[in-house]
Amino acid sequence: MTLAPKPSAAPAAPTVGVRPAPMAGQAGAPMGVPARPAARAEATERRTLVVGRGISLQGTVADAERLVVEGTVESQMIQASELFVAQAGVFKGEMQVEDAEIAGLFDGTITARNSLVIRASGKVTGVARCRKLSVEEGGQVSGRMEMLTDAQAAATIAPRPVAAALGDLSAPAPADA
Repeated sequence: MTLAPKPSAAPAAPTVGVRPAPMAGQAGAPMGVPARPAARAEATERRTLVVGRGISLQGTVADAERLVVEGTVESQMIQASELFVAQAGVFKGEMQVEDAEIAGLFDGTITARNSLVIRASGKVTGVARCRKLSVEEGGQVSGRMEMLTDAQAAATIAPRPVAAALGDLSAPAPADA
């Protein structure tokens, strides 16, 4: 979804706010240069949901591959490929992702099948599960930390609704006792 730019005298600039770790060579880049390198072009094609500053979202998010939280999100369960919680962002609930970067507050349960990065301004409270963990100096983890093995990470890949539907189609009906 693309929004029309606000009228202004200055050239249009993205309004996403704080971005994940800047890529090399971005400082002083001319206008119109993509924020991500061409090799990561598929990331820009992903279905992305941005919850902006001052926005609160409660409920279920479906079919978002990338979630960027600058405001507040409260959800019982979200599955996505990527999660980024900006410095002013707050996420409360449960999240299953491939990769997560927390620069704000995450309160709940996060399962990162690949990597979990907690920035210096980030705080994770609750349960954090991941295969790879990186915590910058100043980043905080309060609660329980679990490191996933390759087998455990692979077991969490299939989305629950698909697995349930396949189980209903392929498993024989249980015999009555």
